[in-house]
Amino acid sequence: MKSTDVKFWDVRRNRSSKTASYEVRWVVAGRQKSRTRRTKALAESFLSDLRQAAKRGEAFDTETGLPESMMKAKQAATWLAFVLAYLDAKWPHAAAKSRDGLTDSLATVTPALVTDRPGRPDNATLWRALRHFLLSPTDRDKERPTEIASAIRWLEQASLPVSALREARTVRAGLDALALRLDGKPAAAATVARKRAIFYNVLQYAVELEELDSNPIDRVRWKPMKVAEAVDPRVVINPGQAKELLAAVTYIGSRGGGRRLMAFYACMYYAALRPAEAVALRKQDCHLPEQGSGKLMLSGSRPEVNTRWTDSGSTHEQRQLKHRSRKDVRVVPIPPVLVGILRTHIAEFGTAEDGQLFQSERGKVVGSTSYGRVWADARNLGLSPELASSPVARRPYDLRHAAVSLWLNSGVPATEVARRAGHSVDVLLKVYAKCVDGQEEMVNRRIEEALGG
Repeated sequence: MKSTDVKFWDVRRNRSSKTASYEVRWVVAGRQKSRTRRTKALAESFLSDLRQAAKRGEAFDTETGLPESMMKAKQAATWLAFVLAYLDAKWPHAAAKSRDGLTDSLATVTPALVTDRPGRPDNATLWRALRHFLLSPTDRDKERPTEIASAIRWLEQASLPVSALREARTVRAGLDALALRLDGKPAAAATVARKRAIFYNVLQYAVELEELDSNPIDRVRWKPMKVAEAVDPRVVINPGQAKELLAAVTYIGSRGGGRRLMAFYACMYYAALRPAEAVALRKQDCHLPEQGSGKLMLSGSRPEVNTRWTDSGSTHEQRQLKHRSRKDVRVVPIPPVLVGILRTHIAEFGTAEDGQLFQSERGKVVGSTSYGRVWADARNLGLSPELASSPVARRPYDLRHAAVSLWLNSGVPATEVARRAGHSVDVLLKVYAKCVDGQEEMVNRRIEEALGG
C-alpha cells in the first residue's frame, strides 16, 4: 500500500540508547515510522530527503515508510542502478549547475566501479554514454547510437553491487578515477575536490538508506591535491587601473556594446558583485539618490548554464543569492561614483520590462561570452602591453577580487567586508585578503606609523 498522507516531526535525541544517536520520526497514513542515525547531521539529512520526496508528491510505502525514490534506491542491485535512483531523487530540486556537476562527476567515477568484464568500451565512450544518454533523467529516452547502446549494456552488466563499496580498494579505484581527466592527465585540484564531494554524498545517501554501515571514503587514506584557495595577488588592480579599464570599455564595439556594459563591470568593482548577481540586478533593487551614497538590495542571482540542465530551457537560471535562502536580501552600500554610473546607464539605455538593468543590444540577458570578449578588448586598450600580457584583471571576476582587497586594505572590518561581499569571514580571509596592486607603499606607511616610525 502507498499513501501521500505524510507528516513529519523534528529530529530528536534517542534517550533510550546508551550511546548518542538521533531519531527521525514521521507518519504515513496514520502509521508511525522511525529511523535512528548515529549523528544529528545524518538524521537531519535523512529527514530532509523524506521532506523533499513528500514535496515532490511521491507516494510513501505504508510498510517501510519510505518514498518511491528511496525504495527504488534500496532495491537497486548495482552501483549504476543506485546512481540512477539517486539522480531521480535529487534531480527535481537540484540547481542547473548542480545537475551539470552531478552528471560529470558520476560519469567519471562509475566506469571505475565495474567488474573486469570482456568487451569494455574505451573510457571516452563510457563517459559520453553516461553523461549524455543515461544519467540525466531527461536524456534517457533519447535515441542511442549503436556504440552508445552497446556501452550502456556493458555498464549495466559490469557494474558492481553497492555492497562492494564497503571495500577500501573499490573506493580507492573510484577516487583515483576522479583524479584523472579523460586523456589520462591529472585533473585540476578544484575539479578533483568537487567530484570527490559528489562521490561522498552519493555514498552518504547509501548510508542513509542503510545499504552501507558508514561512508567508506572516511576509512580510505587518500588525499586529493590541495586546492589553491587564495586569490593570486597579481590579478588585483588598483583604483587608477580600474578607472582606466572602465573608460576603455566604453570605446569597445561599433554599436555602443561596451558602453552598455561599463556599468555592469562597475558593479563588480565598486560593489563587489558576482557576475551572476550583476546580471540579475534590477532598477527596483537600486537606491540611487541624486547626491551621496546609495544602496543595492540584492535578492537573486542568474548564473549562466547550459540549457540542457535547466527546466526552463533558459541559459540563465533564476536562483537565490549564493549560500543564502530564497528570501534573503543582501544590502550593499555603494559609493557616489557607482550611483552616478548607474543613473547614467539607466538614462541612456533604460531597463527591461521587469526592471533588469543590463541587456544586450537585442534586449537579451547579457551572456558571459559577450562580457568576456568586451573585457578582453578593453584590457588590450586600457593597459600597457606589459600589463595586458600579465595576469592582472584577466577575467571580469577579478574586479570583485580587487574590490574586496581594496576594502580590506583600507581598514574596513573583515566582518563588514564579508557581509557586503556575501561571504563568511573565514572564507573571506582565506580567499580575498590580498594587497591591491599599487597599494603596497600605502600599507607599508600605515604599518610604520603604527610602529611609531
